[in-house]
Amino acid sequence: MSQDENKIVYTLSDGSISQIAKLIQVAILTGTDIVDNLRTLRVISNGATLDPDPSYTESFENNLEALLEKAENLAAQAEEEVSADGVDLDEDDW
Repeated sequence: MSQDENKIVYTLSDGSISQIAKLIQVAILTGTDIVDNLRTLRVISNGATLDPDPSYTESFENNLEALLEKAENLAAQAEEEVSADGVDLDEDDW
C-alpha cells in the first residue's frame, strides 16, 4: 500500500468558498494582509467536505457588523464636521 492510498481528500463547501471570498473582500477594504485574514478561517469536517465552523461564522458576522457600524459613525462624524465648517458637499461635487 502506498502513502497516497492513506490520504484523505477534502473539498471546500460552497460556504467555505464564500467565506474565503468575504475574507479577501475585508482584507482589500481594510487594507489588511489577505494571508492574515485567511488564517482566521476555521473549518469543520463534514465527511469529505470542509464547512465553516458555525461559531467562527457567527463571530465573523458580528465583527463585520461592528466594523460597518464604526464606518457609518465615522462617515456621519465627518459629514457633521464638514457641515460645521460651512462647506456643503453634494455627491455631485465629488
